[in-house]
Amino acid sequence: MRSFPFHPMTGFDFFLASWAVVALLMLGAWIVQWRTRDAGVVDFTWAAGLGVLGLGYALAADGDPWRRILVAILAGGWSFRLAAYILFNRVIGKPEDGRYQRLREHWLEHTQLKFLGFFQAQALLTAVFAVPFLMAALTQERPPLLALVAAVSIWLLAVGGETLADRQLAVWRADPAHQGRTCRAGLWRYSRHPNYFFEWLHWWSYPLLAWGSPEWWLTLLGPALMLYTLLKVTGIPYTEQQALASRGDDYRAYQRTTSAFVPWFPKQEG
Repeated sequence: MRSFPFHPMTGFDFFLASWAVVALLMLGAWIVQWRTRDAGVVDFTWAAGLGVLGLGYALAADGDPWRRILVAILAGGWSFRLAAYILFNRVIGKPEDGRYQRLREHWLEHTQLKFLGFFQAQALLTAVFAVPFLMAALTQERPPLLALVAAVSIWLLAVGGETLADRQLAVWRADPAHQGRTCRAGLWRYSRHPNYFFEWLHWWSYPLLAWGSPEWWLTLLGPALMLYTLLKVTGIPYTEQQALASRGDDYRAYQRTTSAFVPWFPKQEG
């Protein structure tokens, strides 16, 4: 019997397989949305799906073992922390996010079919965001020690900063005396969106982790796409619109004195 040689998966093969996996996850999330009438589950699935892909690449790719171990730890740790935060703070027991409520109002016909398309578009976006994980996991050469130390250091700073910002905001909101006021505690004194800043900073871990990859430039998709999303799409524009609607002049004063994104010392109102 003739034997056929085994051909390892290429990066593009991994990408297509990843897309298929996340498409199935998003199909399940869409079914949950259909039953619960809460499309916020898409945000949880996006975050968790990235962790699933990171762990999958670490196990299935044939790159340097140290890179793959760090992909599993960094991508998995970031992903599951964010997914848990979204699930327990924005989905379970909470009303549907205003973004998705407006989509329901706008999509008067074939609403569920349109949500299915939206969820599947998120599946493709998840696969694209995971490309930096894949490039790191496929790179064969042993990484420079300095690059690994820098990648882990940025990850610790970013995930620690995002976790702290989330915690400070939750403590602020839990006090009934702060109803209708803007949080200026802790990191929120230096940035109107410190959680977004540290989320973006986190994505710079993977270009460092993939240092030396022949397709290293693809790792820049992570920080570039995240920056665009946060500054122009569903991050700062939507959040600030909601804040102005609910807090009015108090938030306008906050805008005048506080950096929108990168933490910096507040200005004095003049």
